[in-house]
Amino acid sequence: MKVTVLVGSKSDLEAAEKVRARLDEFKVPCEVHVASAHRTPEKVDRLVADPETDVFVALAGLSAALPGVVAARTLKPVIGVPLHRGLGLDSLLSVVQMPPGIPVASVGLDASENAALLATAILALKYPELEHALRAYRAKWREEPSAPAEGKA
Repeated sequence: MKVTVLVGSKSDLEAAEKVRARLDEFKVPCEVHVASAHRTPEKVDRLVADPETDVFVALAGLSAALPGVVAARTLKPVIGVPLHRGLGLDSLLSVVQMPPGIPVASVGLDASENAALLATAILALKYPELEHALRAYRAKWREEPSAPAEGKA
């Protein structure tokens, strides 16, 4: 079980670390890599070929191409996180307006933590212990709505 998170530049690492932090709460192994769709496409290809990765999270930064590039190279689930650069609309549209046959799941602008939760839900289909952890996480919302947002899964 593993989630691989890709960002196109070091400036997006802070958002990627939010994915890692939330996945850590569920004890889901996660690797974060800087790999540009344009500057280091060979590195993207190597990372996407990793047989141990079950789900990819790709952050859509300045050019916003990375989620689509990853999805074009794998049949595994890809979650795109559009980042708020300028208006953020360009990043959002690049993730949700993929061509037919190359789907990318999308979360809201800068919604790194939701990407981690979606990755965990996808993994829970194969790893039932994660379903129990997700149920407990959501139960905290019913008890105290701010608890999960504070990092208390």
